[in-house]
Amino acid sequence: MGQRLFAAVLPSRAAMAEVARAADALLAVPGAQRLRWRDRAGWHVTLAFYGDLAADQVLALTGRLAEVARESEPFGLRLAGGGTFGDSTLWVGLGGQTVALARLAAAVGPGVEEHDEYRPHLTLARAPRPPVPLAPFAAPLSGFSGARWPVERIVLMRSENGRYTEHGAWKLGVR
Repeated sequence: MGQRLFAAVLPSRAAMAEVARAADALLAVPGAQRLRWRDRAGWHVTLAFYGDLAADQVLALTGRLAEVARESEPFGLRLAGGGTFGDSTLWVGLGGQTVALARLAAAVGPGVEEHDEYRPHLTLARAPRPPVPLAPFAAPLSGFSGARWPVERIVLMRSENGRYTEHGAWKLGVR
């Protein structure tokens, strides 16, 4: 069996602390205890999901990610706003240089399917079945605006049993 991998950018510690405070406030919303809150240690913004890869595929992928990182310049983002994907996912959105983020996501593809639009976000929680209405959780996030943080590296993450670990990382713009 291969390794379940995805490429991501990781918010700064300060950015994660800001969104953690916003998420903490949501714990008082009725139904919060029924949501499956994501482990904060694993918070990330996905660039591309690769699925299960064999060792030779991982080697080729790491070479490609290193090349993309060398050819990409650092840029700034901020966590801002929030919303839902239907009745399943509560997320915080992004602001700042989101065009640069979309370019980076396209470069490290395959990412989302061709018919899907790249919608960068940081997942806060998932709803159970039957679902908990997520609108009361998303509404307070609409005015959230975190401080700018620098995106300086691409991280290849391994997903195993719902836990994420770094498999490799490449600094942007380092030639």
